[in-house]
Amino acid sequence: MAKPSLLEPSFADALSAIEQSTDLSPQKRSQWASALRQIGKALDKPMETLPARWTSARFNVGRLHHAAVGANAKTLANQKSNVKAALCWFCNERDVAPRGVPFVAAWATLRESIDDSGCKRRLSGLMRYCSGCGIEPAAVDDATLDAYFVYRSQTTSLSTNLAARRSIARAWNVCVGHSAVWPQRKLAEPALQSADGPGWNDFPPNLQKDIDAYLASLQKIRKGTNGKRYRPCSASTIKTRRAELWAVARKAVRIGTPIGRLNSLAALVHPDVAGPVLDAYWRDNGDEPKIFTIELASKLLGLARYLRLDQEAIDRLEDYRAALEEHRQGGLTEKNLAVVRKVLTPGVWRSVVNLPGQLMRDARANLSYAPIKAALTAQIAVAISILCFAPIRLGNLGTIRMDQNLIKPGGPKSPFWLSFPHYDVKNRVSLDFTFDDELTALIDEYIHQYRPHLIRGANSDFLFPGVSGGPKTASMFSGQITDRIEEVAGLRLTVHQFRHAAAAIYLRHNPGAYEVVKRLLGHRNMQTTINFYCGLETVQATQQFGKMIRGQMTFEEEVA
Repeated sequence: MAKPSLLEPSFADALSAIEQSTDLSPQKRSQWASALRQIGKALDKPMETLPARWTSARFNVGRLHHAAVGANAKTLANQKSNVKAALCWFCNERDVAPRGVPFVAAWATLRESIDDSGCKRRLSGLMRYCSGCGIEPAAVDDATLDAYFVYRSQTTSLSTNLAARRSIARAWNVCVGHSAVWPQRKLAEPALQSADGPGWNDFPPNLQKDIDAYLASLQKIRKGTNGKRYRPCSASTIKTRRAELWAVARKAVRIGTPIGRLNSLAALVHPDVAGPVLDAYWRDNGDEPKIFTIELASKLLGLARYLRLDQEAIDRLEDYRAALEEHRQGGLTEKNLAVVRKVLTPGVWRSVVNLPGQLMRDARANLSYAPIKAALTAQIAVAISILCFAPIRLGNLGTIRMDQNLIKPGGPKSPFWLSFPHYDVKNRVSLDFTFDDELTALIDEYIHQYRPHLIRGANSDFLFPGVSGGPKTASMFSGQITDRIEEVAGLRLTVHQFRHAAAAIYLRHNPGAYEVVKRLLGHRNMQTTINFYCGLETVQATQQFGKMIRGQMTFEEEVA
């Protein structure tokens, strides 16, 4: 089925109607027309492809951020308001259906036959699409649904994932079975993910006991099979490990392993059980296994060695691990790559590094009448400044202690150093950062003018104190930093992603300088740095190639 063009009036139609209207004042025509053009430009789509309904446009328009658009916040807010007013006027003036394409008679009759409001709501979009395309109810099939989802993805912000398709197909099929006037052809329903399986208490007690004992051992200093001593795992790591083992057990039962056979941890990780589980996860993933499946194979192999399974079993698990490792892809995840692309876009990172200065101005303005609010604002400003100059992990950021981690080796008038001994760093690598005079002055101002309002009389030496005198809660602090950056700069940047940003920025100016990035981020192994960031060299290469081609074009023009 051919992909149709927009089935309803567009931004372009609304603009034309506004410009030709004799009922609107010249000022309003000018304001609305300008707002439609600017918002259409900000959405980066031809105006002919944007539906001229506020109910359709409001989600995408609402997501626009003034920093990304290149306007100040007030200007963008005015443009959004004018677009809403223009589209509401246009819909009323031209009798545009508020929810999309009007129903033709056959579809209107069919819709009225639906008693269930949920089915009616889920099927309305498909019905309006078919009305606009001239598709009769009896002609609807899976190809029609395919075409509708293509149209839906290009002209709306509605979900187009597997769950959305199943919801619509299922609603259609419910109507087939409950309405005498409904076409009798059913639509294919994508399969749901199978149930999670039995609960924890349904498994044999010995397996539960073994897993509890293993997890308890992770909370102590322990020695690996290679003789290396390992520090205790964090509570979050133990929680994750428990969830992984439970997932393996449930997966084993779902693919046919009798639950009674899983009577020990050794039975669970034996290749006769673990191997089919890994195969099942791989099949679920598709042609390429996900990182969870790859990592799971390594963890099960390590657990088998810990439990001292026989060598033949360990060799079989090693074969599974090796086969999956061949599909491991180095570099950043797509989510982190998306952040890096934004960071490397001209102007974006500048807005981040300039944000602390803006926040401190706000804090100074609020200090006299809202000291707690001002202190929290200054706290976030200092945290962002530190992350820009010292891309440390969240665990270290939140637990910075004055006179221990944040020090002035040269005396009170010297610049700050930020120092972490190896035993306080995740991968046991000592970290030292020197701060310049400007950052030192910013931190000093926070410590002397704002921090006293946050410690509330407690004798706390944490740079970022919490309400109880201890360090600020990591998750809360991280969220506040991320939200404030997004609010002002339009970039959703987590504390950890400052590390990726730092590496990307340094490598952009110093291609191939992995040793410096390794030291900056505190990696133990150079290969870790290369594996993560070697893909950024492609960005530099394409930029250089583009400049070369552009230079050649300029040269040809000059010669001509």
